[in-house]
Amino acid sequence: MASCFEGRHHLRLLAPAQFDEPMTDSPSKFPRRRTFALILLSVLVIAGLSARWWLGPQVAAETVQRRDFVQTVVASGRVETPHRVDIGAQITGTVVRVPVAEGQSVKAGDVLITLESAELHAVVRQAEVSVVQAEARVRQLRELQAPVAEQALRQTQASLDNARSTLRRNQDLFQKGFIGEASFEDSRKAYELADAQVRSAQKQLDAARPAGSDHALAVAAVAQAQASAEAARARAAYAVISAPVSGTLIGRNVEVGDVVQAGKVLMTLSPAGRTQLVAEIDEKNLRLLALGQKAVASADAYPQQRFDAELAYINPGINAQTGAVQVKLDVPAPPSVLTQDMTVSVDIEVAKRPGALLVPLSAIHDADGPEGTEAWVLRIEGGRAVRKVVRLGLRSGGWAELLDGLSEGDRVLPSSASVLTGSRVRAAASSVN
Repeated sequence: MASCFEGRHHLRLLAPAQFDEPMTDSPSKFPRRRTFALILLSVLVIAGLSARWWLGPQVAAETVQRRDFVQTVVASGRVETPHRVDIGAQITGTVVRVPVAEGQSVKAGDVLITLESAELHAVVRQAEVSVVQAEARVRQLRELQAPVAEQALRQTQASLDNARSTLRRNQDLFQKGFIGEASFEDSRKAYELADAQVRSAQKQLDAARPAGSDHALAVAAVAQAQASAEAARARAAYAVISAPVSGTLIGRNVEVGDVVQAGKVLMTLSPAGRTQLVAEIDEKNLRLLALGQKAVASADAYPQQRFDAELAYINPGINAQTGAVQVKLDVPAPPSVLTQDMTVSVDIEVAKRPGALLVPLSAIHDADGPEGTEAWVLRIEGGRAVRKVVRLGLRSGGWAELLDGLSEGDRVLPSSASVLTGSRVRAAASSVN
């Protein structure tokens, strides 16, 4: 009884109204309080661990998203400014004029060298005369020969009609005995001759008409003469050598009076304003490349100054030592910071998918497995990791195009996460954008 009373008395001393008063209880009561606190803490820890076990570990999850997707091939290269264009003659001739000097700036189309062209012009005139003659032959057939042949056919047809009538009359007289056999044979031969003349006149008329052989030969002769004239004019044009591009003449090896041969370098021109990027592409990406593809590049020294480029050349050969393919890209508007041999980074756009469904490559298992291996991911469903087979399309920049297997908004786990299929898991925000 005394102990119970003491307990009740002790509870009264711990009433809320007396909490602010100094505690004067016996030291023997403090261990009980610490024990209670430890028990409470243990319960909380056990509850937390149980909840963690029940809910599973927290793992940063990635979200399947839909947006425009561009596949690029990334390469490093250097700036190349073509510094020379060799200019030569395409025909043999004598130099009669050189209006430019070494070091002079020229524009595309400016005359650099003129060769003697009198002989070439004579050839052109002769070819043009041949064209006129051939065209005259066509007109002759149409305007003269065909009408004459028509008139001749009418005359021979009339002669044939007379010969036919005479033959019939003489045949009747011969049968009645009024004329001899010789007279009858003469009329028959006259008929045969008239018939042959009609056939000959018909052939001449057919040949002179547009569908006839003479007319076809005349038209072919016109075409041949015109081709010869065009070739002669083209050859005569070679007598004037012009600048193919704008630039500066850095070499001149010709003077007035020189006899130059076809193919000999006479001048050297340094082009202005043309810049190319030369890069090495891994041969595994060769199938993705095509002339005209757009690209974005930047100089390594100025990474923030990006500029446009276009794929202009793909080397048909592969470097056996590096397994790389050399490509060249034209830069239509090079920034002023670009200089010869400067190192650049290039992103060539090889494919584009508007509104594609995308998943980070970091979430895909067996993405590059052997043939027959299915790529898969761990998708969070109902707080558990569920294996889902996926079909992939384009890949670039750490992302892959999803063709089948997932939907927009699905949460997937990174392949590096130590989570087994079917395990409980909690999704945390991902750092992937």
